[in-house]
Amino acid sequence: MKIVAAIKVVPNDEAISVAGDRTLDYSKAAQQISIYDLNAIEAAAQLAAANGGSAVAISASGSKAGDAKMKKGILSRGLDELFMIADDAMVTADSLTTAKALAKLVQDNAADYDVIIAGDGSADVYAGAVSVQLAAVLGVPVVNNVTKIEVNGSVATVERTLDTEVQTLEVPLPAVLAVSPEIAEPRIAGMKDILAAGKKPATITDAAAAGAETAGVVAVEEIKAPVPAPRKCEIYGADDVAKFAEALAAAIR
Repeated sequence: MKIVAAIKVVPNDEAISVAGDRTLDYSKAAQQISIYDLNAIEAAAQLAAANGGSAVAISASGSKAGDAKMKKGILSRGLDELFMIADDAMVTADSLTTAKALAKLVQDNAADYDVIIAGDGSADVYAGAVSVQLAAVLGVPVVNNVTKIEVNGSVATVERTLDTEVQTLEVPLPAVLAVSPEIAEPRIAGMKDILAAGKKPATITDAAAAGAETAGVVAVEEIKAPVPAPRKCEIYGADDVAKFAEALAAAIR
């Protein structure tokens, strides 16, 4: 069994600073695996281990994603191999262009896959559209909001957790599954894992070398931090519980 984890490398949002005009400064933001994809990686590694298979990663990210440190960071989490398009054209690529690039990586390097696991959205855009479009490009079923996966032969039984119910579905394989964060707790890679990751195979190319299209882009007009809401500076004492409750109720209506 071959499991594929579709991931994205994004700037560390905790290191993005806000300038006086509310524009965002990314200069000190190092690259990291999208936080939601950490769960997808762990789910892929666990599923492969449970079924005696292998787990590989695919990614279409910016050029900074292709450095040796990032490669080790990805492969130290239970994956066997990495196939990545590291190209700045992918930073502003729309979801369909990204899906097509990922599909090209799958078709050229992991065509015998059984399951592709993706996070429920990327930490930078969080549109949640790539997994659905990847399945459409590959012509396979897709299920999102997945919180549990079991494979029996050519069928996966998944639990899909929604706001008011938990659905149990049978999905014919191959398929794309977009997982929720509660699918699996990401492991913390130890020094042994990181050293071993340096010896694992990784194919990192730009979009042209991979044969991926980059025509579809999102035109970003402006990105600014929201205007801070003014504080009311109202102070309530021990005898103002009813007044506080009334003000709180009015604020959240």
